Amino acid sequence: MKSALLSAVPILSSFRHGISAGLPEQAFRITKNLQSPESPGIKRFGDARDWFFEKRFGMFVHWGIYSIPAWHEQHQWRARVPRSEYIKLANEWKPVQFNPDQWLDTLESAGMKYLTVTTKHHDGFCLWDTRQTAFNTMNTPYGKDIIGMLAEACHKRNIPLCLYYSIADWNHPAYPNQGRHHELAGPEPGDKPDWDSYMEFLKLQVRELCTNYGRIDGFWWDMNVPQHKDPSVNEMIRKLQPSAVINNRGFDDGDFGTPERDFDATAAAAGSFERPVEACQSVGMESWGYRKDEDYYTDLHLLRSIDSYLSRDANYLLNVGPTADGVIPETSLNILLRIGKWHASVAESFTNVAPLPQLLVSRDILVTARDKRTVYLHFSKGLPGNGVRLKPLAVLPVRATLLNNGSRVECVVDLVPSEHSNQGKYLRIKNLPSNEMQGTVMVVKLEFGSDLF
Repeated sequence: MKSALLSAVPILSSFRHGISAGLPEQAFRITKNLQSPESPGIKRFGDARDWFFEKRFGMFVHWGIYSIPAWHEQHQWRARVPRSEYIKLANEWKPVQFNPDQWLDTLESAGMKYLTVTTKHHDGFCLWDTRQTAFNTMNTPYGKDIIGMLAEACHKRNIPLCLYYSIADWNHPAYPNQGRHHELAGPEPGDKPDWDSYMEFLKLQVRELCTNYGRIDGFWWDMNVPQHKDPSVNEMIRKLQPSAVINNRGFDDGDFGTPERDFDATAAAAGSFERPVEACQSVGMESWGYRKDEDYYTDLHLLRSIDSYLSRDANYLLNVGPTADGVIPETSLNILLRIGKWHASVAESFTNVAPLPQLLVSRDILVTARDKRTVYLHFSKGLPGNGVRLKPLAVLPVRATLLNNGSRVECVVDLVPSEHSNQGKYLRIKNLPSNEMQGTVMVVKLEFGSDLF
């Protein structure tokens, strides 16, 4: 994995508003039907790829023979392991506890709707029955087609399957390792670096993946170190798999951007996005693959990240690294289950909604709206106290609900001392359980008796 900078320019428009609502002049434009593909926010594709905007939250899985030493998915490169030694790990590959349905059970319990899995990481080891290299799961003690098993399970349960593929390859003799980032220092004995030859190999592998496993819903490129451009590769994928969304780390700009972890400050700060976005993060702080001595992010850190992207009409991939036996580690599993409990309680605030980044003066509160009378307040940046002013709103909702636990929330429209200069009376939420819920992200639903705009 690596960071891919995303151009995330805020989209601002204006709309006519009622004086009683007290809405700002430079607010995000809302159409009559927020649930349509033409609603504000990211423009939809208008074809089979639109499943991407319905599912929103997915599971990322990094898995391969690097789970045997259990240190990092880039073990060969980061630990400076000679290729001749690293490839011997294939002789130990026997994940006898791997059960794709158990992975999918966890996915669903976490509120996730689709799966993205590594087919080949930078080490070149392939998790499917490929004819292009012997360095694959079929030539191991396990001897089973893992991608085939996952595809069958996903199809039975109608769960979209997306395939990760690394362009960099530390095993293939034709890949031109030159000591650039995420490359070996140079060719290994017996290598014959030839980019054109490697691209033929790559295209044959991509064709296998897009031909042999039924419907594929996404292709997730990574590590185009030479920054080579070749739109024909994605064109082939689209021809073979019309429902597949393609990310921006391949041979052209693809369909969506991929801000990674917390590396992309522009994406993190944007009020909204011009094109589809899928942020990605791992539960582990050091590795995307299984690391036996891993440090883990707190639930709060992950929840804040997830909420901040989902509430801005973006997708989110949260990663786990299964063990060499094929099971999701207990710590990772428990994190996903806790996130799933939170997600279930607030899911309506991400469903059939549009972002409303200009509704409030404060940029610390993210807002989504379902219609002209229903808005959701996302406190993913936390709150300094138990109350919050929603300036410039000046109309009382008929109902306010804390989605996390279903409790009613107190609201008033009044003048507070800090607004003495303009004597402004604004909607204020009172007595939120901020201390009791400081380990989670609160989401408040406001329902109004008349149209806000």
